[in-house]
Amino acid sequence: QVRLVESGGGLVQPGGSLRLSCVASGFTFVAFTVGWYRQAPGKQRELVAEVTAAGRTNSQDSLKGRFTISRDNAKNTVSLQMNDLNPEDTAAYYCNANRVGQFVGKYDYWGQGTQVTVSS
Repeated sequence: QVRLVESGGGLVQPGGSLRLSCVASGFTFVAFTVGWYRQAPGKQRELVAEVTAAGRTNSQDSLKGRFTISRDNAKNTVSLQMNDLNPEDTAAYYCNANRVGQFVGKYDYWGQGTQVTVSS
């Protein structure tokens, strides 16, 4: 059974920090691009950051410097360190794993999400 289980969300004051974690199981984690997306009420889901199987990081330009993604293939985890949070960061954050290749097929897995609320 494929599972992506997020944790670490919650309520935090503006300027605070949170660290989100995602534990994966049921697939070959090391071969996938893994990352984090977020979706605020009334808005489309957007990429926060991801790390490819080759170790390359992609992230939203506006979040660079505040958010840092990391993956640990030995533990099948991907984490997101979020600093200097502001109310605009309030959203449901989703862990994602995906893989597309000519010889390996197509895969796209999602976690259930964890809520991050930034408010005084």
